[in-house]
Amino acid sequence: MSAFIAANMAPLMFATLVVFLLLGYPVAFALAALGLSFGFLGVELGLLTPALYGALPERLFGIMSNDTLLAVPFFTFMGLILERSGMAEDLLDTIGQLFGPVRGGLAYAVVLVGALLAATTGVVAASVISMGLISLPIMLRYGYDRRLATGVIAASGTLAQIIPPSLVLIVLADQLGRSVGDMYAGAIFPGLVLTALYVSYVFGRTLIYPQSGPALPPEARTLRGWRLGARVLFVLIPPLALIFLVLGTIFLGIATPTEGGAMGATGALALALINRRLSWSLLKQAMNSTAKLTSFVVFILVGATVFSLTFRGVNGDLWVEHLLTDLPGGAIGFLIVVNVLVFLLAFFLDFFELAFIIVPLLAPVADKLGVDLIWFGVLLGVNMQTSFMHPPFGFALFYLRSVAPTQEYMDKLSRKVIAPVTTGQIYWGAVPFVVIQVIMVGILIGFPQLVTGNLEKSKVDPSKVQIIIPQEGQPEDESAPPDFGAPGQEGETPAPESSERESADDLQKEFGKK
Repeated sequence: MSAFIAANMAPLMFATLVVFLLLGYPVAFALAALGLSFGFLGVELGLLTPALYGALPERLFGIMSNDTLLAVPFFTFMGLILERSGMAEDLLDTIGQLFGPVRGGLAYAVVLVGALLAATTGVVAASVISMGLISLPIMLRYGYDRRLATGVIAASGTLAQIIPPSLVLIVLADQLGRSVGDMYAGAIFPGLVLTALYVSYVFGRTLIYPQSGPALPPEARTLRGWRLGARVLFVLIPPLALIFLVLGTIFLGIATPTEGGAMGATGALALALINRRLSWSLLKQAMNSTAKLTSFVVFILVGATVFSLTFRGVNGDLWVEHLLTDLPGGAIGFLIVVNVLVFLLAFFLDFFELAFIIVPLLAPVADKLGVDLIWFGVLLGVNMQTSFMHPPFGFALFYLRSVAPTQEYMDKLSRKVIAPVTTGQIYWGAVPFVVIQVIMVGILIGFPQLVTGNLEKSKVDPSKVQIIIPQEGQPEDESAPPDFGAPGQEGETPAPESSERESADDLQKEFGKK
């Protein structure tokens, strides 16, 4: 028995983790407990040495001092403040008036406002709850199909996961060892394409079934002509300014993602103050929620670090690498299997858990197969987006369920009795958008340039870079350009020309004359 456990420690660890997660144990504590338990077992079996766990405190301190993860509380705080600043309400009201005469106009407005909120908040919960509270009663009032209404609200809210400044992109960049700025640049175009697919679905649905998304009646369209245009321009200025303050400064190289998040949080406070929504109770609530989410992320990361230390100590990373590199089809086979695996795990795990448990195991294999890690990260981000929409455990569905009416009520404007929204309607409304997200995964696999085309390519081949260390007694030519080597001449360094240098004595004499 001991021999069997020693020979199969890595697969046993992974299988036990899956069982614990399916039983509903908290992820952070399950990871840490299994890491320590199998660690003690490995020491007893002679597979590990106790000295291995001397590195654990240093790893945990490295989590606390990680500058990249500092962006998480900033963007979370910004999203929570914006949720209550009145910006989402103004956007939905005005853009809904703009698209009011069109069939499905309110659904178009929800998708576009969801994209704008995604580019300003970066938090799924804030987007879904805001649009659920504001737009769902209006869509029910004017006879929208409940599956279309709930599906488009939940799906548009999840755009905050793939459109920068997304929290999941920050975590993926950290786990893949890549720049957050590059991850943001690579995700912009896929996010816009996904938004266009949502709009196309609404167009097709209302074209085939006109009654599923009727146009607003004339009495509901209170703004027309130049007044509508002026108000649209007025409500678009604050979010666009905030988008530039956050993303523009990051892409221009003026600020790091953490600094951009700090400026975004400051801008969100300014917007709330301008709209007269800023209060001590709002600040207290936003800071409490930010502290809870940040602690949640850190605890999962600490548990994942403990688990991965033992898992790598028993060569679990090599087991995963051999398992995935031997798949038929090479890189394409690897991508198909990985995306199917992530899609299935998203039924039970949220994106933080997937990012901290699965991504560190997949990244080395992807890198070995020659897969661009920025593209791989964006691809996983789109796939993990389905974790918010999967019935029955999708968090976006839970957020929408918490604000959707559960009992009959009388609409204040139309004086009609509105029936409640059932959980089944929310779940079935999400299914078409999950299919769209899966299609988007296939588009990214087929057209990787959607991501890589936005990245700046370095003209320097890192494999040819040589660091020349002068030997003792050999003069160092500081004026010579760095030698990046050439094919067939690695290791050869041209000798500096003495005629182009001035001696120290000549320089001293020259300065002495002055």
